[in-house]
Amino acid sequence: MKIVQKIALFLTIVGALNWGMVGLFQIDLVATLFNGSDSVISRIIYTIIALAGIINIMWLFEPINDNKKN
Repeated sequence: MKIVQKIALFLTIVGALNWGMVGLFQIDLVATLFNGSDSVISRIIYTIIALAGIINIMWLFEPINDNKKN
């Protein structure tokens, strides 16, 4: 499951960077690369990134292990 979480984290970061570009420069990289935000491939990518975000929500409910040794 750890590999799924890492992939989800990577996709969430990609999505966050894309949103940052939209906010700062009005450039939607996904839409630019895949013929607009209404294209099927763009919608699939947006959906995959949203699912990655949902997977990362589960991390909020995992206990924090502080394995630091003093």
